[in-house]
This record gives sequence, structure tokens and C-alpha cells, in this order.
Amino acid sequence: MCLLGYAVFGPSRILVLGPDSSLGPMIAATILPLMVADGDAKRAVALASILAIIVAAIMILAAVAKLGLIADLISKPTMIGYMNGLALTILIGQLPKLFGFKVKADNFLGEITGFVKGLAHGEAVAAAAAVGIAGVVLILVLQRWLPKLPAVLIMVVLAIVSTSVFHLADHGVSLVGVLPKGFPPLTIPSVRLSDLGPLFVGALGIALVSLADTISTASAFAARTGQEVRGNGEMIGIGVANLAAGLFQGFPVSTSGSRTAVAERSGAKTQLTGVTGAALIILMIVLIPGLFRNLPQPALAAVVITASLSLADIPATARLWRQRKAEFLLSITAFLGVALLGVLPGIGIAVALSILNVFRRAWWPYDTELGRVEGLAGYHDIHTYPAARQLPGLVIYRFDAPLFFANATTFRDEVRRLARADPPPKWIVIAAEPVTDVDTTASDVLEDLDEALNAQGTSLVFAELKDPVRRKIERYGLTRTIDPAHFFPTIESAIAAFRAETGAQWTAVDLSADGQAAADQLAAETGPPPEIPAPPVG
Repeated sequence: MCLLGYAVFGPSRILVLGPDSSLGPMIAATILPLMVADGDAKRAVALASILAIIVAAIMILAAVAKLGLIADLISKPTMIGYMNGLALTILIGQLPKLFGFKVKADNFLGEITGFVKGLAHGEAVAAAAAVGIAGVVLILVLQRWLPKLPAVLIMVVLAIVSTSVFHLADHGVSLVGVLPKGFPPLTIPSVRLSDLGPLFVGALGIALVSLADTISTASAFAARTGQEVRGNGEMIGIGVANLAAGLFQGFPVSTSGSRTAVAERSGAKTQLTGVTGAALIILMIVLIPGLFRNLPQPALAAVVITASLSLADIPATARLWRQRKAEFLLSITAFLGVALLGVLPGIGIAVALSILNVFRRAWWPYDTELGRVEGLAGYHDIHTYPAARQLPGLVIYRFDAPLFFANATTFRDEVRRLARADPPPKWIVIAAEPVTDVDTTASDVLEDLDEALNAQGTSLVFAELKDPVRRKIERYGLTRTIDPAHFFPTIESAIAAFRAETGAQWTAVDLSADGQAAADQLAAETGPPPEIPAPPVG
């Protein structure tokens, strides 16, 4: 029912929902304290069902409140790291089943330790390992050399046949067995009023985990297929899916990265895959619950493991290392967070670091002096174009960020450094197009800075300041100290006014040692500007 609910209301083309291992412990932790001593199964089902319905209500209300903006906080490097971490956790989690034994662990390190100990203690079943490894190899070979064939289906059929031919059950291989028969009826769950408080608290946590998992998985698969993620639409889809599950005696569900990977690997393009799967499941549990009774569990592990391999994107991670180290570290952080701490903590850490990285760029933005380059319109970075010219007594300074409380002192210190030149400049023109905002803290800093510059005979001048920002400056009363005549619509008009006042002529830039070091570092990081020849010196 969750598949059908999401197929109707969910926006993703291939996202697959179902029981999720990250939700299992949370569901149990919410329901078990509410159970009576005798462990009434009907009460457990009712509690689980109402829990799913509450999760659905939270999701749908969050979508109405437009809280899907969480999707905007998940960058591509974060998604790459998330998928790599998800791939590894899925693979490690399936290895014990592939080798025919079980591991009791609730984290990644515990699963690795348990698997290694199981192998060391001889818990592996040789026949199960043979089936599982053969299944992995067969799927990978068929997908590599005969991609048009349904590799997973072929492997599953051969595994079922091998169960009868080689009597795998007699060799300790676990089988799926006969599924329960019959379709659960539409049921309105009934619980005590006193249960609703604890259920709501548990539902909040489950909704948060489910939302983070759904948005992350949807974003990652959307990036791979060129789709757009609609966070609010995803919340409605997952909410309706949980509502459908809860009304038919189900428990809370979420996105399944492994099932989605299997669907993608199998060529799924639309939610018709989910509808078809739901229809086949209904037919199977009603008519032929024993269809997969001879399917070996290691074969299922082989399907999930090969799907998990398709989630990882090592080339993209390597590209991040080559192109931008900071985003590579974000990706690795997301990877380690998901692998070591779980989906929600991993995504939370990665998103927090992404936000801090954006804040860092605004805190310490790129800034530079500008000059005139022969053959190029406008004014350009003198570190990129060492042959650029400047006007004696005039500095054109660009600060690539809005001015706010965190970076106002950085801006002030850089302007003061420029003003300490020998001889000091008459005008310091701020190329203010990147300055999209000025807050009250920055306004006070600008006022003090302008008074200090005026005292030494240097004028603070603004060019290309956006009208909304100019209105804020006037509202702050900055024009009491900054001459209103020192606001120009363009850099060109500011330069024309300065030349009319001083008669200055353009001269070649003389980079200081610090400036030359900055230029050398910039060239090492970025290389020469593409397709722009170096301007002649003249």
C-alpha cells in the first residue's frame, strides 16, 4: 500500500519505499514501553499502525508549511558522500547473510566486527557462501557483458532451481520460505488516549529520520538522472505512503536506498515499477504465498550487494579531490557520518558543514584590487592581470560578499591596509556590486572607518551599489559621514570624477611582495584565465 500511495502522490520517478532498518529500532523503542506484560500482538499492530498515521500527519503538515527547503541544504558533494556511505553500509550489512549467518549489531563497526568474528569462528555456511558469491558474480557479469538481459531475474530463477537440484536446505542454506497468506483489511487502529503522547514523540523522531533519508536519497538519484527534487512533494508522497500503510495494519515506512538502487539497476523509469511491484505482491500473498519459498537468502543478499555497488560514485569523489578540496572534505564527512554514525547523524553533520562552508565564504570572501586592462572592457583583478593599470591616488577595491556582522571587521582591516600605502590614496573606490546587503553592525563599522579615513585625507567612495542597499545605508544615516556625492552608479563614472578632480593618468600596477605572493598563489590554484590572451604591457 505504501508503494501505491507514493506512486500516486510522490514526485520521484523511481524512488522505492518500504521497511527501513534505521526506523526499525525507533519503532520498537516507541512501541515496546507501551506494551503490556503479555505482549498482546493485536495491540502491537494497532500501536504501529497509529504510529504510521501520526508520521503521515507530521509529514503532510510539514509539506503544507513548506519545510521541504531541507532539500536545498544538501549539496552535490554531500549527496555523493551520502551515497558512498549508504553503499558501504548496505554492503557490509548484507555480508553475513551472503555467507549464511547472522550478526547482532546496531552500527557499522559492530557489523564489521561481528562479520569478521563470525568468519573466524567458522559460522559461515559453505553452501550459502557459494550461492551468494556466485549470484554476485553472475549479476555483475551479465550486467557488464549482456546489459539487455534481466540479470537479477535470471540469477533469482537459477538460485531457486539450484535449491531443488542441490538440496541447499539440507546443507544449511536459509530459504525465504512460505509467506503469510491473505490481504490485511482496511482498519482504523484504536489505542488509548494516554498512548498518543509517547507515540507523537516517537513519530517526530521517525518523521525526521524518514525526511532526511527520503530527501537525501531522492536528491542523490535525481542528480544521477537529471531530475529536480521537490522537497515538499517528497514529504507529501512519504506522508501518503505512511497513511496507506497505517490504514492497512502496517508500520512507518521510509525510502529504501537498496530497493531504489535495485529498481534503477533494473531499468526503472517511472513509478509504474512501484505499482507493478505492489500488484505482484498482492497477487503473491493472496494466491501464491509459497512462490519464493525455495529462494535462498544469500541470493537476496547478492541482489542487494550488487545494487549497492551501483550507488557508489568513486570517480566523482576523485574529481572533487582534484577540483575543490573543501567540497571533497564535505563529501568524505558525509560518507564517514553515514557509515559510522548512521543516516541521520551523517546527513546532519554534512548539512551543518555545508552551511558553515557557505558562512565561511561570506566570513572570509575573496577580495582584490581592480585595474584597467588593455583590450578588455571593464576593470579586472590585478593579481590575475599583473599588466593592469591603475590611477595614482586611486584604489578600486572589490569585496565579494554582503557586509554583515561577521565580515565587517575583515572589510575594515583590508581598507585600512590599502589606506596605509605610501603615499596614501586620495580615494578608495569600493566596487560594490557584490555587496548585496549591509547590516547594522557593518553600518557602524563603515561609519567609524569613513571618519578615520577622512581624518587622513582619504575618501571612501562607493560605485555600483545596488539601490536597495543604498536605501539601507541612507536609512542607517551613513550619509552623515559619507559624502552623498561619493556614490556613483558605475566604476567608470567614479573614475571620471576622480580624474576630473586630480588629472591623474593610468600607470602600470606595481605589485607589492604580498600582492605578488597572492598572485602566484592564485595562478597556482586556478591557472591562467581560459581563452583570454595575456594583455600586452604598454
